Amino acid sequence: MRILNSLSTLSLLILSSVLPAVAAENDPFTKHEDPPIVGRWDLKVRDGEREYPSWLEVRLSGFRTLVGSYVGQFGSARPISEITFDPAKGSFRFVVPPQWERRTTPIAVEGKLDGELLRGETTNVDGKAVQWEARRAPSLERTQPPNWGAEIPLFNGRDLAGWKQRKPEIKNGWRVVEGVLTNAEPGNDLMTEKKFTDFKLRAEFRYPKGSNSGIYLRGRYEVQIEDNYGKEPDSHYIGGVYGFLTPRVNAAKKAGEWQTTEITFVGRIVTIVLNGEPVIERQAIPGITGGALDSDEAQPGPVMIQGDHGPVEFRALTLTPAE
Repeated sequence: MRILNSLSTLSLLILSSVLPAVAAENDPFTKHEDPPIVGRWDLKVRDGEREYPSWLEVRLSGFRTLVGSYVGQFGSARPISEITFDPAKGSFRFVVPPQWERRTTPIAVEGKLDGELLRGETTNVDGKAVQWEARRAPSLERTQPPNWGAEIPLFNGRDLAGWKQRKPEIKNGWRVVEGVLTNAEPGNDLMTEKKFTDFKLRAEFRYPKGSNSGIYLRGRYEVQIEDNYGKEPDSHYIGGVYGFLTPRVNAAKKAGEWQTTEITFVGRIVTIVLNGEPVIERQAIPGITGGALDSDEAQPGPVMIQGDHGPVEFRALTLTPAE
């Protein structure tokens, strides 16, 4: 009996010394490596018959703490204060507060590394569990400057030729009134039938007091258009890339005046000039913004005008594509 007890004690001692060594060997933090979930991820969330895009960034802060940013179905990028990660299982979890979602409970996101993918679960606005899958976001790095083609008029000044509504089941409130593209009855986004990759876009627009709109580049990245005259610059205000990039100055004019924005977009790099003033210069857009059409960042996409918030008018819209 004593011999058996001694053997058991010896086995426990061996296991107690081996298991921490094995755990340490599989722990990226111990080896001073980034955990495999670190990076940017493009999510597709399946909610019943519907699918909507989302986005996640995981960063290492200090020795072992994981933090990040999250873009849900609505709104802008919100910070993640801590992401718990189990290196042995490849699983993680984080919680963020609601933003524009019509819910009062926090949003919990759980996932697990599955080869080159992340797969997991969260809940919709009704509290029902929904599944999601994520792939690493592409770098979109360009190795050489673009060769610009011929300028294309996106709006002909007469009708909606070349445009379509985002949600065909909803009434289209866009009209051409005296040569001006007008969101007469807000409720539907308007997007080009053609898709583009790298381009220069020029738009002349105006809005009434208190209105809110935006231009989505490739249908995924919103450049904000809103009545923010006289306010401090903010990524959620006019000239900003919604929730990501803040203009260096607020170059907005007063509501009711015609304004001009010129946007150069190559890969992820964007330059925005508002009313002749460079407000964002050669900055990278990290990921999709809320309300994006999809999260397929490597693919071309349309120019989309936000029309479900407030009235806005455009008297000129031209695009110069990269060849």
